[in-house]
Formats: sequence, C-alpha cells, structure tokens
Amino acid sequence: MAGISDGDIRQLNGLALAYMGDAVYEVAIREHLIRSGRAKPNTLHRLATGYVSAKSQAAIVLSMEEGGFLDESESAVVRRGRNAKSGHAPKNTDVQTYNYSTAFEALVGYLHLLGKKERLDEVIRYAIGFAESEGGEPR
Repeated sequence: MAGISDGDIRQLNGLALAYMGDAVYEVAIREHLIRSGRAKPNTLHRLATGYVSAKSQAAIVLSMEEGGFLDESESAVVRRGRNAKSGHAPKNTDVQTYNYSTAFEALVGYLHLLGKKERLDEVIRYAIGFAESEGGEPR
C-alpha cells in the first residue's frame, strides 16, 4: 500500500483498523453467502446480519481469545480495538458488546492491511464456523 508502511499499520488507531475490517468482513460474508447458494436479496441481507452484528462479532472475538486462537500481536490489536474510544454511544447494543465487536473488526482490518491473507482467511473461516455453530446458521 503506497504511503503507509507496515510499521505505520501496526501503530494505527484501533478505530481506523476497525473501519477497514468492517468493510473486509462484510464482503467476505456476502461472498460466503452467495457461494453457498443463496441468491434472494432479502434472504442474503437477513442472513448477513447474523454474521456481522455486534453481538456475533463480540462472541467470535471472545471465543478466539479464550481458545488461544490469537497470537501475541493479534491479541494486542484486539486490546487496542476494544479500548478505542469512538466518541459516540452505540445504537443497538451495550458498550461492552460494541467494544468487543470493534476489537474483532480491528483484527480483520489489521490482517488485511498487512497483507496477511492466509491468516485473514483463517480468522474469517473461524468466524463463519463459530457464527454457524451458535444455533446453526445465523438468522
């Protein structure tokens, strides 16, 4: 990426990483749903929200932390994302859930911006598997 080094990416604010991660994860989920044979827009939107909701993302990152899935640098990014102050209150969730959701998005953004595609794919597969195992397919 022109203009920003890997060192700069490693120092980015958690909210900047989450901004990127939100978009990357959304695209990954949309692709997953379409590749799995779903095609109706209303169904796609309803299913996608089960994966990308703050509640789902918070549960995913907590599971990753508890299960030892993250390495030391990834855990540091998660902490940075979780502790980032956005300056506004979340609309449809409590603050703690929102903070953990931001942490998950920061992790995805961090891996994406560093070009760690293989690890990013592992994180996304983990997230999809976790979301689908929690009561079956997200609704």
